Amino acid sequence: MTTSEQQPLQIAYSPCPNDTFVFDALAHGRVDGGPALDVTFADIDITNGMAERGEFDVLKVSYAVLPYVLDEYALLPCGGALGRGCGPLVLTREPAADLTGCRVAVPSEKSTAYLLFRLWAADTLPGGVGEIVVMPFHEIMPAVRDGKVDAGLVIHEARFTYQNYGLHKLADMGEHWELTTGLPIPLGAIIAKRSLGADALRRLAESVRTSVRAAWDDPEASRPYVMAHAQEMDPAVADQHIGLYVNEFTAALGEDGYAAIRGLLTRAAAEGLVPALGPRALAFP
Repeated sequence: MTTSEQQPLQIAYSPCPNDTFVFDALAHGRVDGGPALDVTFADIDITNGMAERGEFDVLKVSYAVLPYVLDEYALLPCGGALGRGCGPLVLTREPAADLTGCRVAVPSEKSTAYLLFRLWAADTLPGGVGEIVVMPFHEIMPAVRDGKVDAGLVIHEARFTYQNYGLHKLADMGEHWELTTGLPIPLGAIIAKRSLGADALRRLAESVRTSVRAAWDDPEASRPYVMAHAQEMDPAVADQHIGLYVNEFTAALGEDGYAAIRGLLTRAAAEGLVPALGPRALAFP
């Protein structure tokens, strides 16, 4: 056994309900044979940067960052977030607004949400948008409401709460993606350092899959962990969040999952948004 396998794995994922639900059993030692975890909570824009700097053994990142990190990290075939009906939204203060030349707030320029937004804009806004403003996702809806930006790209539980800010849904990025590709929406990926070795990576993937199934089998067991980190979220909203983002693709990416990832990154590369992937970039040991 190598030193890296003996030490707890340094892992960073978000405090969002889907991540805490997925990792609850593994993080608390309830997966037989699973590695010990040293958990850091960080928003996905932070973990994207960690991955680019080669920090941490395991990270939850945007699929959009994969082209920049797959030399050092492997994509795990489970644990991430893909789905249907769960894409980012573009919100405005007025219904049916025209975004041509407008200021749009986004959570990151290296997020899957941003790639989906740019692909949507390429198809629907011939004049293009104006200034892109990056800000933490929890600041975006207040900024749109207060007129600091013309529109905002939102993710996560904002799908369920934007009406509370008096905002309107201009477009659903996931709906556009599904209509144009027929594929699920790739959002967040779990990656692990290739230097851990093929055997350790396979064991980690199986442990994550077991943790997902344990959460499904006994959802109440994960509830204290989920709600402790859900940032004052209503329990019903947390349940909606988990229902959208934890699904069959979380247990196993499968053929459609991999097709969605390749499709997103191939189209984004064709638009000049990310580097092109190599033919074996998504292969798992």
